[in-house]
Amino acid sequence: MNSIFHFGERVKEYDIPVFNERELRAGAGIFFLFALTVFMNVLYTGNLQYIRIYVSVFFMDFIIRMFVNPELAPSLILGKIIVSNQKVEYTGAPQKRWAWAIGIILSLYSLITVVLMQTWTVMNVVVCIFCLTALFCESVFGICIGCKIYNLFHKEKAHLCPGGVCEVFIKADIQKVKSYHILFLLASILSIFVICLLIF
Repeated sequence: MNSIFHFGERVKEYDIPVFNERELRAGAGIFFLFALTVFMNVLYTGNLQYIRIYVSVFFMDFIIRMFVNPELAPSLILGKIIVSNQKVEYTGAPQKRWAWAIGIILSLYSLITVVLMQTWTVMNVVVCIFCLTALFCESVFGICIGCKIYNLFHKEKAHLCPGGVCEVFIKADIQKVKSYHILFLLASILSIFVICLLIF
């Protein structure tokens, strides 16, 4: 593509612009690591200094993604470097635009309240927890929460979702969650709870 201003790459096999999902997940993982660190710092110390820096960088990164070219966003450049030896996994760009628009709105709110007004309210905590959850789900599980929201508002559903979740498929036996899995999971959670009670 000749223009520096574009959203997604054109690959001859697909009708829609695409991204390399592995790069996006790596970028989300980078942001998650720093987000968790600065969020815990605010909770334990009440110091807004580091989260103000983080929010400013996060907002800048998402502005570049949305309005210039995602390929030039610092987090995605780092992601590209980290996963450059891995096989590419294509994901549709349209749903990512929707997901990143949500990211811009939330980061703009944080920029105004935390960076400019230097306040920290319950709403800021809610926004941070949502962002942490979205970044965690994207980086660890390959689940794009913004992409799920995209499907709620668009008649034309998302294409090329990570792990093929947009396509209709029948689960293989190895993928099926069985009743004994749930029982073992519940028993494990109960055991952890009992251990916590005994220790504390």
